[in-house]
Amino acid sequence: MSFDGLFTHAMAKELQPLVGGRVNKITQPYNNEVILTIRANRKNWPLLLSANPQFARVQITQIPYENPKVPTNFTMTLRKYLASATLQALTQVANDRVLHLDFSTRDELGDDLSLRLVVEIMARHSNITLVNLKTGKIIDLIRHVGPDQDRFRTLLPGAPYVPAPAQDKIDPFTDDTRGYRELMKTTDVPLAQLLQRHYQGLAGDSAKELAARLSAGDADAAWNDFFAALDHPQPTITTGAKVNFSALPYQTHEGTQQTFASLSEMLDAFYAQKAEHDRVRTQGDNLIRPLKTLIERDEKKQKKLQQTLKDTEKADDYRIRGEILTTYLAQVKRGDTSVTLPNFYDDMKPLKISLSNQLSPSKNAQKYFSRYQKLRNAVAYVNEQMKQNQAELDYLTGIMAQIEIASPKDLDDIRTELQDGGYLKAHKQGKKAPKHKIAKPEEFYASDGTKIWVGKNNLQNDQLTLHKAAKTDIWLHAKDVPGSHVIIDSAKPSDKTLMEAAMLAAYFSKSRASANVQVDWIEVKKIRKPNGAKPGFVVYEGQRTVVVTPDEAVVERLRHQPTM
Repeated sequence: MSFDGLFTHAMAKELQPLVGGRVNKITQPYNNEVILTIRANRKNWPLLLSANPQFARVQITQIPYENPKVPTNFTMTLRKYLASATLQALTQVANDRVLHLDFSTRDELGDDLSLRLVVEIMARHSNITLVNLKTGKIIDLIRHVGPDQDRFRTLLPGAPYVPAPAQDKIDPFTDDTRGYRELMKTTDVPLAQLLQRHYQGLAGDSAKELAARLSAGDADAAWNDFFAALDHPQPTITTGAKVNFSALPYQTHEGTQQTFASLSEMLDAFYAQKAEHDRVRTQGDNLIRPLKTLIERDEKKQKKLQQTLKDTEKADDYRIRGEILTTYLAQVKRGDTSVTLPNFYDDMKPLKISLSNQLSPSKNAQKYFSRYQKLRNAVAYVNEQMKQNQAELDYLTGIMAQIEIASPKDLDDIRTELQDGGYLKAHKQGKKAPKHKIAKPEEFYASDGTKIWVGKNNLQNDQLTLHKAAKTDIWLHAKDVPGSHVIIDSAKPSDKTLMEAAMLAAYFSKSRASANVQVDWIEVKKIRKPNGAKPGFVVYEGQRTVVVTPDEAVVERLRHQPTM
């Protein structure tokens, strides 16, 4: 089930306990997402409103978010109007993917003010709009849409709020005509398609599920049971060839099913990694683009150096030509462009040698000796250049791999490291700019409750291994590939804990998608960082190695502290 009208109906019912609550905090951690923390029933409810084109939704979220240092204009507008406002009603528009959150507050003069937050969950057209109910005008939106982008309605501050175009369909929750009976008589079109065309708010998978239930027996009972169950959902994630979520266990979703206590808890589980990866990709774009340019530059340089090194293999050919010319100078005439002489290095077989007609025979010989010497001298230089360039290339591709496994909070560490290394220009700040604070490593728990820390970038890796970890702790790292430093908070972990930590080291590495990944492990006291080494680089001896295959399900389980 996608976040269709049926799911919106179930979510609106789940969020009813918030009605009567007061807004006590407003944040906008990402461009398309707002969190209203509502105090209701002596509890704080972080209500996530997302207009993300791919992951638009409304839910209570327990995922911690990093707030930007500078609030957006939309955040400031919401704080101005909704701070301390009371949520009076939360309703769905028909069976559409639109929710109205109605608030009451007072304006600057102390007069009553009625406001509506309209959340439209419509893929790339998703939006969050604050409307003054008295004037019917838009105060502000999370996404501004001008007349050149939408001919039907202008979504800009100050414009009259125009609802999204209504669909000429029937709300299945209020339909008492039993229209589905007529639809079931049609045999030339699949019933699921007919249901979608006739009723509002049915996504493809919901229509298929409803069609299967109607066709299985007593259609009237199936219809009543299906829609009644949406008022008492059983949130389910089905993992098979495709991962699906639904408000009810769907028979048409094939795979292993996992149920959750609430729709919001299920959405946190379903979207946590997907949404976070999308945020990293979006926010990290200003890191990824220059990194790609640097990597491409180093790759081209490495190819040129390899070609230069290959050219040095011709050095002996130049030496041989110079020696043969020197031996047979008397047989070479000035002005010749070539000469064929016996090659005493190859059974006296004739060797044709090119000449410059502007040089004397002896100068031509000296020219070949000069080329030989130049290429010989280049070998050591080129080898050193290739070594340095390859080291930088490995370093930059390692950082690119870290961005792939990063959380949004980790990006500042990576940006700081690239700026310190001269790979990115630092933004000019005042003289008293605060020193960058490295984000904390991610914390996991082994099955026996032992803590396991995972560094998500080079700065975190250094901080974790060289400062946070005890000397007797166990350190792990995927062998010979860029990846995270992993620390087991124990001197003598169990075999199972060791393998679980190795799983984390393999998963948070460039070999995440591989099978049978080798992972080194060793005591922290045997780790050494060479002087002048780049962030995250360490050396060690005496390690032992285990082999694991990364499993995302295991990694997700290790994020949560086990119930002992």
